[in-house]
Amino acid sequence: MAAKSNFILIGMPGSGKSTIGVILAKRTSHDFIDTDVLIQSMQGRSLQDILDREGYLKLREIEAAALQGLNVKNSVISTGGSAVYSDAAMRHLKQDGVMIYLDVSLATLRSRITDYDTRGIAKRPEQSFDDLFLERTLLYRQYADLTLCGDGLNQDQVCERLIAALQAL
Repeated sequence: MAAKSNFILIGMPGSGKSTIGVILAKRTSHDFIDTDVLIQSMQGRSLQDILDREGYLKLREIEAAALQGLNVKNSVISTGGSAVYSDAAMRHLKQDGVMIYLDVSLATLRSRITDYDTRGIAKRPEQSFDDLFLERTLLYRQYADLTLCGDGLNQDQVCERLIAALQAL
């Protein structure tokens, strides 16, 4: 596979980063790190609680610090959807990682996400999910070494295509 030892998954909430990450880690004999879970564990509270009490900018700051503090090898890292707002964090992760954008359409995300208000999505209070999608898509594409469209595919199909694409690098 790729010369870099880590696989970093980026994409919108609902794109499948956590689920695909677990499957990819099993199939490639890598460790798995879900940075949303890592942040919640480090903070002792949910992402939504951080948003409610301190706002989306604080959550992004906490996320950036957690990502920059990761120093792992042979891991699949599922990032939070807002990870791409920190250029320093993205550069840090890319030092030993292939950045993989799990690209799914807005329609697919809408069919998967039903808990917008409690999911812990770091966005401006007045920002719609559609606007957030458009804003983040540009960032995901900017940082991606590899983009995989997951529309119309199940988790195993996405993982199979992802492994094939990684082997081709």
